[in-house]
Amino acid sequence: MFRFFEDLVDPYTAYQETDTPPQRLFAFLRAYAEPFRVVFWVTGALSVVVAAVEIWLISYLGRLIDILQSGTPSEVWAQSGAELILVALFILTLRPAVHVLQVMLLNNTILPNFGTLVRWRAHRHVLRQSVGWFEDDFAGRIANRIMQTPPAAGEVVFQLFDAITFAIAYIIGAIILLGDADMRLILPLLVWLIPYLFLLRWVVRRIGPASEASSNARSVVTGRVVDSYTNIHSVKMFAHHDTEIAYAKDAIENARRTFQHEMRLYTLMDVVLMVLNGVLIVGVVGWAIWLWGGGTATLGVVAVATSLTLRLNAMSGWIMWAISNFFRELGVVAEGMQTIAQPVTLLDRTCNELQVTGGAVTISDLSHHYGRDKGGLDRINLQIAPGEKVGLVGQSGAGKSTLVKLLLRFYDIEQGSIAIDGQDIAKVKQDSLRRAIGMVQQDSSLLHRSVRENILYGNPGATEDQMIAAARQAEAHDFILRLQDSEGNQGYAARVGERGVKLSGGQRQRIALARVMLKDAPILLLDEATSALDSEVEAAIQQTLYGMMAGKTVIAIAHRLSTIAQMDRIIVMDQGRIIEDGTHDALLAQGGQYARFWARQSGGFLGQDSS
Repeated sequence: MFRFFEDLVDPYTAYQETDTPPQRLFAFLRAYAEPFRVVFWVTGALSVVVAAVEIWLISYLGRLIDILQSGTPSEVWAQSGAELILVALFILTLRPAVHVLQVMLLNNTILPNFGTLVRWRAHRHVLRQSVGWFEDDFAGRIANRIMQTPPAAGEVVFQLFDAITFAIAYIIGAIILLGDADMRLILPLLVWLIPYLFLLRWVVRRIGPASEASSNARSVVTGRVVDSYTNIHSVKMFAHHDTEIAYAKDAIENARRTFQHEMRLYTLMDVVLMVLNGVLIVGVVGWAIWLWGGGTATLGVVAVATSLTLRLNAMSGWIMWAISNFFRELGVVAEGMQTIAQPVTLLDRTCNELQVTGGAVTISDLSHHYGRDKGGLDRINLQIAPGEKVGLVGQSGAGKSTLVKLLLRFYDIEQGSIAIDGQDIAKVKQDSLRRAIGMVQQDSSLLHRSVRENILYGNPGATEDQMIAAARQAEAHDFILRLQDSEGNQGYAARVGERGVKLSGGQRQRIALARVMLKDAPILLLDEATSALDSEVEAAIQQTLYGMMAGKTVIAIAHRLSTIAQMDRIIVMDQGRIIEDGTHDALLAQGGQYARFWARQSGGFLGQDSS
């Protein structure tokens, strides 16, 4: 039975992805709730039925008292025995059946699946964002919003059907019931209900913004704490323990203040509610007793009025908390929308797949300044023939990394174009572009997974033998066999830690090289690919690297000029422009920037221009 309700809605059902999610809160929630539409309607209707049954039970209590007063026990049983038995059967069978159905739809169909659906779709949407989008925010804050928004959305739905729908139906039923007993009993109920609704409105208008501020403050705390943990080596290396504590404390204190403000609202709500409930009890029960004393109401009416009033007294706080929590969680969802509902701006403009025939790269009038007036690249023109090996040289900030990022289309080009084999990379699918390019970076971060999973990331369809062969080529196989993690996994099954932190820089680089070797893409980008390797290991895999370059178009960034001296061409960049282009020997003969770099190298690294 549980499985039936749990499988009523598939949270992973296919849906139409959108680049521009709704920006209004309820439209945003409605888009996620679409697969649950029928379930929501049924659950809401059942909540109303459950409330109606509860009201009817209180009403029947009054009738029961009047029946018991109507004669002797034997007379009562003779006249009303069948009715009492039917009521008892209803209470024992139909009432729990309706309640169980409503509870199972809420607890087993909606709550587990709705939060899962929100988290799944939100994660898919965020992963489609550009690299630049991620660079503009804390990874911890993004992750926190992805994690806290789904349970908040689930709580919104839970309170809607478990409390709000039930409460509305209950209060309407209470007014009808008291009016049916004696119209005058509605008056003290309204005297309570009107200020109660004003109190509710006052709380709701303040709790949403207060909750959103509190949620945002918690996200900042998470972002700062995760930032410290992620960069723990730098924290320890520079002995900045106290600085990080102070940095986190500032955010933690702000979170405390925002939460204090939120809790003040709840305290004020409780105090005012206690006074209002006193008015409710004295007003309705007192009036009912006064009517009974005047002979215009039976004891059954007094019993109904008393039971209903005490029930409303007990429920009023729960309703207030439920509705406040409803809007509180809406505030959390609204805060999460700042991440989840952001439009995807780096889009595939066509469905065309990149077809690499030779690997020719054509860069035409390329300018990119990251939306600023200067920096980046300025009017770059470059032709790279199929299979040509090109070295890229320049001081820090010359624009080398920007050129590589644009070639991978991590950003949309501001001006000009880049084409591969005559195909504008802005007019092909991003995934097909990046599948055609293998890249090894200076700081090759690994996934917190096993060595096998990290190498197979280059080609998930590769066999075990192909993976091991790539590791051997990268001079990584022997040290991999000696690895063991804290869980006892060994060799290729050992986990490498977040960003590969459990490995040395050279080990990480060799696994990253193995990953790219396994990918075997026709275009190869090397950004200081051997910078983390010691001289002995670098010499050992240098021939492997040259072998891997065979038949591929290669762009290699290097400060260690000896690693690119054998390239077909060397491009020298400065302040976002190409200032020299030629072979190693030709550039030395020119006596320009490259010649000065070469002459000034110490230990094989690119020096800085003293001028």
